[in-house]
Amino acid sequence: MRRLLSKNGLRWSLCLLLTLLACTQVFRERPIALVDRIELYLYDMRMNMMPATLDDRIVIVDIDEKSLSEIGRWPWSRDVIATLVDKLADRYQAKSIGFDVMFSEPDTSSGYAKLEALANHELKNIPNIGERIRALKPALDFDARLAKSLQSRPVVLGYAFSGQQKKGMLPAPAFSVADLEGRNLYTQSVTGYIANLESLQRAANAGGFINATDFDADGVLRSTPLLMQMGDNFYESLALATARVALGATKIRPVVLRDSHLTETQLRESGALESLSLNTPVQPRTIPIDLGLATKIQFRGHGGPDGGAFRYVSAADIIKGRIEPAELAHKIFLIGTTASGLYDLRSTPVNPAYPGVEVHANIIASILDEQFKQQPSYSAGIDLVQIILLGIVLTVVLSKLTPLFSILFTLGTAIAVAGFNLWMYQAHNSILPIATALLLILALFMLNIAWGYWFEFRKGRALANRFSEYVAPELVAQMAENPETYTMEGELKELTVMFADVRDFTTISESLEPNELREFINIYLTAMSENIRDSHQGTLDKYIGDCVMAFWGAPVSFPDHATRAVASALLMQQTAAKLNNEFLARGWPPLKIGIGLNTGPVRVGDMGSKIRRAYTVMGDAVNLSSRLEGITKVYGAGIVVGEATKAAAPTYAFRELDRVRVKGKNEPVAIFEPIALNSELTASQRAALTQWHNALTLFRAQNWDEAEKIILELQAAYPQDALYKLYMDNIAQYKSEGPRANWDGVTTYKTK
Repeated sequence: MRRLLSKNGLRWSLCLLLTLLACTQVFRERPIALVDRIELYLYDMRMNMMPATLDDRIVIVDIDEKSLSEIGRWPWSRDVIATLVDKLADRYQAKSIGFDVMFSEPDTSSGYAKLEALANHELKNIPNIGERIRALKPALDFDARLAKSLQSRPVVLGYAFSGQQKKGMLPAPAFSVADLEGRNLYTQSVTGYIANLESLQRAANAGGFINATDFDADGVLRSTPLLMQMGDNFYESLALATARVALGATKIRPVVLRDSHLTETQLRESGALESLSLNTPVQPRTIPIDLGLATKIQFRGHGGPDGGAFRYVSAADIIKGRIEPAELAHKIFLIGTTASGLYDLRSTPVNPAYPGVEVHANIIASILDEQFKQQPSYSAGIDLVQIILLGIVLTVVLSKLTPLFSILFTLGTAIAVAGFNLWMYQAHNSILPIATALLLILALFMLNIAWGYWFEFRKGRALANRFSEYVAPELVAQMAENPETYTMEGELKELTVMFADVRDFTTISESLEPNELREFINIYLTAMSENIRDSHQGTLDKYIGDCVMAFWGAPVSFPDHATRAVASALLMQQTAAKLNNEFLARGWPPLKIGIGLNTGPVRVGDMGSKIRRAYTVMGDAVNLSSRLEGITKVYGAGIVVGEATKAAAPTYAFRELDRVRVKGKNEPVAIFEPIALNSELTASQRAALTQWHNALTLFRAQNWDEAEKIILELQAAYPQDALYKLYMDNIAQYKSEGPRANWDGVTTYKTK
C-alpha cells in the first residue's frame, strides 16, 4: 500500500478531488451552468430516441390551407364553427372536443348589426322593416347558433391568461385555496386573461388555458403547467380539461404531499402537491405533478401531419362529411391550425417548430395512459451513489491501464451509465440526472491520459529524435503527440512526389568560385526547403546535388497532399524569381528552376542497407515525377505535373502541355502546367487558357491552319511564352513534312 501511495498518491488525490467537485454539483452547492445545459441536451437526446407511435385515440382537426381554401379565410363565422361541433359531436360521437382557438370577440360576419342599423335609420320608413329584420335574428345571430351547438356537448373552450386585462368569461375553477389544507403552493399566479364570450363559455362543458409558459433557459419547451392560479382559484389547462371531459370526470381533487419524516409545519411550508385525482366513473385517475403544478411533456413524435404521433384531418373534410363515421368514432378531437400565418409553433426537444396543438395532445395521451416522465425524489441519491462509485473505480482502474484499454474501459463505463439511465427512463418513466456522471467520467479519463502522457513523453522524444533525420520538425512534433500511430516500416500509400532542379547548373558551377558556389547552392536549397517544409508541410527526402526531392502525405497523412504540393511548387517559382534578382545584383549567373510533380501509389518507409538507411519513397510514380522535371525545359514551363496530380488538386487551374511517353513507360500520360488558383485566375488568363485548349484540340486533329491561327494570336499576346513557339515549330514541320505514320499526338522521349 505504501508503494502504491508513493507511486499514485498525487494522481489519486486529484481524481478524488474531481469526484468531490461532482458531488457538490449533485447537491447544487456550486451549480455550474454548463452542466445544466448538458443535462438539458442529454434529456433531449433521450426524448428523440423514443420511436413515434400513432395514438389513434386523439385526432387533430386541422384548420389547414385546404380548409381555408374551401371554407374561407380565418376567423370563420360562428355558424361554420357550430357546424364543425355538430359534426364532431353527432356524426363522430366525440368523447371530447378541445378548441386550441379562442372566441373572445362577437361574431358580426352575418351582417345582422348592419341590417338593424339600416332599419333604424335609412330604411325606417319602410313598413314593418324592423319586425322583418328582427325575425331574421335567430338565423343571423351566429354566436347564439354556436352557443346552442355547444349545449350538452363535451366541448372544452381554450382561453389564455395574459397581462392585466380581464376580457370574456373564465370557466369554473378546478379547485380553490380552501381545498389545499392550508398549503401554500409554488404556482404561476396570474392577474389577467383573454377568455371566450360569456354566452359561449356558459354553454360549453368546460374551459382550459392554452398558455405554454414553462420554457427553459434555452427557450425550449419541455414541461407545461396543468394548473394556474388566479386569486384564490386554480384553473385547469386545455389538455387537462379535455382529458377530464373525455374520461367523464366532473371534479379535480388536489392530493397534498404527506411525508412521515416531515412535521405538519414543514409540510405546510413545503407547499407541494403529490398529485391530482380525477373522479372518473370507473376509478379515480391519478396525475403526478411537479413543482409549479407542471408536468413534463412526453413528445411522441416530431410534430405535424407527418410526425407520426397523431392523426391530422382537415377541418373542411369534417364539415363536409367526407370521412366515414366509423373511421373517427369515439375519438378525442383537438381543433388547431397548421395554416401559414396561423401556425402556433413551439421550440421543443424534438422539433424547433412544433405545433402547439400537439403539445396538448401529448399531455392528454399521458393522462389517458397514466404514464408521466418524472424526476423521482430519490434521483439525487442515485446520482450521488453512482458518482462516488465511478470516482473510486475509475481512479484506481485507469491508473493501471494502458491508453488503449483506458479508452475502452472509459467508453464501456459511460455506455453502462447511459444504458442504466435510459432503462430507467423507458421502463420506469424516471428522469435521472446523468450529465454530472458523464462529465466526471470524461474528466477522470482526461486527467489520467494527461498524467500518462508525461510518462510517455520520453517515448515520444525517442520517436522525434529518430524521425527528425528525415522529416520537418513541425511534423515530428505532431507525431510525438501520438507516437503509437506512426511507424518507419514500409507501407504503400498514395503520395505526391516532387523533383526540383536548377537549370544549367553545370554552367553556373563553372562560372563561380568554390566559396561563391557553396553560398549560391546553400541560399537556394535553404529557400526551397523552407517553401516545401515550413509553408506547406512537405517532407524533404534528400538533396541530390542541386536537385531537391520531397513528398507530401507521409509520415503524416494529408488528404490534400496534391494541393499542398502544387501550392509549394508555385511558391518555389516565386522565391526563385526573387533569388534570381538578388543573384544578378551580385554578378552571379541567373537562377531558373524546373519542378516535376506526380501523384500515385508509392512505397514509403525506412529503406537502405545495414550501413545506412533513409526514410524515402520508391515506385513508378516517383520515376515519372523525375521524368517530368527533366522535360520542363522542353515546354518552357517552370512546373510540369502529371494527370493524377491535376485531378487531385481541383482548386487550381492548369494548362495542358502535351501527351508524352517518357523513358521507361509505354503508356502515354497527359502533362499540365499549374497557372494559379481558380479563384485568383484573371479574365485574360482564363480566356488564354480556353484559346490554348481549343488550339491543342485542333492540333491533335491535324487541323494545322486553324490551330496556327489561334496560337499566333496567343503568341502575339504572350511573346515570351516558349510553349507557343514550340507548337508553331511543330506545325511548320508537320505542314511541310507531314506527321509520321500512325501519329497519335503523343510526344515520345527516349532519354531521361
